[in-house]
Amino acid sequence: MSAAPHVSVLLDEVLAALELSSGDHAVDGTFGAGGYTRAFLAAGARVTAFDRDPSAARFAADLPADRFTLVCACFSDMAEVLGEGGADAVALDLGVSSMQLDEAERGFSFLRDGPLDMRMGAEGQSAADLVNTAEPEDLARILWLYGEEKKSRRIAGAIARRRVQQPFTRTAELADFIEGVLGGRRGAKAHPATRAFQALRIAVNDELAELEAGLVAAERVLRPGGRLAVVTFHSLEDRIVKTFLAERAGRTPAGSRHLPPSVAQAPASFRLTFNGAQAPSEAEQGANPRSRSAKLRAAVRTEAPVWEASS
Repeated sequence: MSAAPHVSVLLDEVLAALELSSGDHAVDGTFGAGGYTRAFLAAGARVTAFDRDPSAARFAADLPADRFTLVCACFSDMAEVLGEGGADAVALDLGVSSMQLDEAERGFSFLRDGPLDMRMGAEGQSAADLVNTAEPEDLARILWLYGEEKKSRRIAGAIARRRVQQPFTRTAELADFIEGVLGGRRGAKAHPATRAFQALRIAVNDELAELEAGLVAAERVLRPGGRLAVVTFHSLEDRIVKTFLAERAGRTPAGSRHLPPSVAQAPASFRLTFNGAQAPSEAEQGANPRSRSAKLRAAVRTEAPVWEASS
């Protein structure tokens, strides 16, 4: 299948950050519909792609077997698969893919009614399991931490009362219920359930822990001079990437002259490619509204050894 229902975000900027040359080994940590991978192959690179979603394989059927390998696993497994120093470039395009959002049966979006699932892989608890069984205080914590939902306790309490009589099974059903709990849209641009759905998806797939582990794996996989590019879509992801790269580039506070650091900092394992984050151009945002919240951060692997887990 060559026609992919997905538009890769910040593709030109990612390619510029990775500076791929013919024969380089690039890792596409989030294969999705293969947009980044196809661009890497066109640049002459050899690509190993990762995706925990078994259905992603349908988008790889026409890719060259001599230069492309798809691994059905989380990108945090890349170091175990490839070994230390096994790649020249790593790209991570985070969040849920357009194809997942557009397929109602996956249950990621309330815009298309479907089963309340949200699993990127084929195993583990679904969003319905979480909504119908989590303690109200745990559910409120998830909505607050992962969705930054200010009315998390109100929503969690209402869900807990309603599920006793009728468990939640459908995306539209839950979205309509949350809208009712919050008193309707009242002119808001975003649907009232947007933050809650983001929170449930992150919790179901353990996305933030996966990101943290994936960044550490990328540090191990990249050879000296290798390049890392990470595209995020919300503040929680971006904060993790920003903090990781600042720390690994030696840009965290070193203490004052009165209070020196209690632990000696390891040598910088990354050098930032540019300060801050790059956003999509106005033209890209106009052509692809889903790109509007995207941010790109990039760095180059130094000669320094991989940081120890306790650092």
